[in-house]
Amino acid sequence: MNALETTDSERNIRNRLAWQCRRGMRELDELLNRFLLQRYSSLDSLQQQTFTRLLDYPDDVLLELLMGRMAPADKDVAHIVQEIRNTAAP
Repeated sequence: MNALETTDSERNIRNRLAWQCRRGMRELDELLNRFLLQRYSSLDSLQQQTFTRLLDYPDDVLLELLMGRMAPADKDVAHIVQEIRNTAAP
């Protein structure tokens, strides 16, 4: 695989994730997209996989987690949730 293919592959992944971050709820859209743009590329592969898993959560659960009204049982998810919340802080 050459560098161009890697770039195309990464671009496709990023586009898919950007689409998944569009939840139709302004709060979620802003939090998730800001995190994707600012922090996703600096995550290791396990953290990126965890973020992708988090995007599979239903909107109502995701909102509760990101607003801090619910705590995730999975420590990896808890870490990503905290990272997203930190990214949202001014």
